[in-house]
Amino acid sequence: MMNKVVIFGVGLIGGSFARALKHAGAVGTVVGMGRSPASLARALELGIIDEIGGNMAHDLAGVLADADLVLLAAPVAQTGAILASIAPHLQPGTIVTDAGSTKSDVVAAAHAALGSKVAQFVPGHPIAGRETNGPDAAIIDLYQGKKVVLTPLAENAADDVALVAAAWRACGAILHTLTPEEHDKVFAAVSHLPHLLAFALVDDIANKPHAGLLFQYAASGFRDFTRIAGSSPEMWRDISLANQPALLHELDAYLAQLTVLRAHLAANDGAAIERVYANAQHARQQWTEAIETAEVPAPAAPTH
Repeated sequence: MMNKVVIFGVGLIGGSFARALKHAGAVGTVVGMGRSPASLARALELGIIDEIGGNMAHDLAGVLADADLVLLAAPVAQTGAILASIAPHLQPGTIVTDAGSTKSDVVAAAHAALGSKVAQFVPGHPIAGRETNGPDAAIIDLYQGKKVVLTPLAENAADDVALVAAAWRACGAILHTLTPEEHDKVFAAVSHLPHLLAFALVDDIANKPHAGLLFQYAASGFRDFTRIAGSSPEMWRDISLANQPALLHELDAYLAQLTVLRAHLAANDGAAIERVYANAQHARQQWTEAIETAEVPAPAAPTH
């Protein structure tokens, strides 16, 4: 059991982490930090946190004193500033981790901000979320059965990595390990690009002169495809920019695929279109079956 956990950002991700730890009896006191007094007050009211640490101008030495773990659950663009603010007050026994959706930039920020204390920072990324935000969105079981990817640094001690892993396991998560570079390439393809596409589609329709008519007839397929466009614009702006090289690579590949499909459509080539659709259907079926059996499938061979 951890005596004290400090969380920067008490919304969906940080708040759910706190709720899960409390539910598991894995923490004594949770201290909330953040930019919004209203969000902190709401988190306290909901019992997500036990104390309000205040904003970045607060006495961080007192907030961090005797903390076992610090979680950064704020937008990734804030990581460097938060780490720099806590660095002078970081005690040897306190481990810091994060929940950012990009890792290479976070690791660089940690080295720059923490210096010789960088060994106390264990980067992480919970693969879970909802399209709602704020303390009211936090739920106890957000991480139950979900993956959490750790990208440990060469400087990390095994016991410190184990502490972070144990905290996530207490939340019900399944731990995986990647390098920061592997992480960013993988999630550019399967998370960051889909969010970009969903935001782009809804924005495109919203800007049409007959948007009201279009939205009137949008049904379950549109809702399912665009669900993630309800996520935080600030957070996804930061993620997109932080993982720009990998995301541009995936976006270019997707644009090339769209160009191929457009050519098939313009040529009335139904057979070619069906081959693309069938390959996608088969790959998706393999993926969903693998989820159900907790297996990772080999990549499907392209048929077009």
